[in-house]
This record gives sequence, structure tokens and C-alpha cells, in this order.
Amino acid sequence: MCGEHTKSSRTALPVEKEADIDSRKKALRAAELAKERKAEDLVILDMRKVANFCDYFVICSASSSRRAAAIAELIEETFAQEGLKLKASQGQREGMWILLDFGDVVIHIFFEDVRAYYALDRLWADAKRVNVPKDRKKTSRTSQAERS
Repeated sequence: MCGEHTKSSRTALPVEKEADIDSRKKALRAAELAKERKAEDLVILDMRKVANFCDYFVICSASSSRRAAAIAELIEETFAQEGLKLKASQGQREGMWILLDFGDVVIHIFFEDVRAYYALDRLWADAKRVNVPKDRKKTSRTSQAERS
């Protein structure tokens, strides 16, 4: 009798699948926020098959330490408002390489020269790149609607 009640009649998605979806959305959200603050050369790397410490890297460059700090601040504040917890952060004071660790997603915001020196893109070349959506271009319809 006891054995009959051990099997659940419900089938749930594997936890890994749910986490993958959340991680990907989080990485894309971080990229979107970075673009709002004029991040350059934005790349998302799918780290799941090449590393065991996170699911995604979001890597971007900033033309100044001030811009790097602004990118980091927007991501931190927005993620906090959305209930996402920052596990660790480094580099805000210097602004040359800011690292935001959200556990499954690690965000690297580099001053341009520092990014070239460390070359994380090349170091993790085996990681699959995730397509970062381009900004929507204004069409004549959206331009007309904005003028109205």
C-alpha cells in the first residue's frame, strides 16, 4: 500500500529547464539594461557546457569608468527591484572592470582597454554566443506617431 503513494501523478519540468529559462532571460535583461546606458560591444556567452560556476556571461565595454559605473548601477538597481539578488560585486570604485555576480549570470563591464587585455571573449571561445537583439529601428510609422 505504501508504495502506491510514492509516485506522483503530476509531471513537473526538470528544475534545470526552469533555471535555464530564467538564466537566459536574466542575461538578456542585463544586456538590454546595459544598452540603455550605452554599453558597447555587448556579448552574451552560454557557459553551461564549458563551465560549472554560472550559466551565462554578459560582457560589455564602456568608454569611461563613469559610464561603466552607470551601467552597473542600472543593472543592480533594476535587478534588485525585480527581486534578483546580487551574490557578489567587485570593481565599482575603480570602474576598469566591474563584475556583478548574480549566481547563474555573471556580468562583466570593462573599460575598453582592460577588456582587450583580458580578452574573456577569446578565453571562453568554446562558449556558444547568444544572439543579442538589436535595438528596434524607428520606422516612418513610429516617427509619425511620436510627432502626433
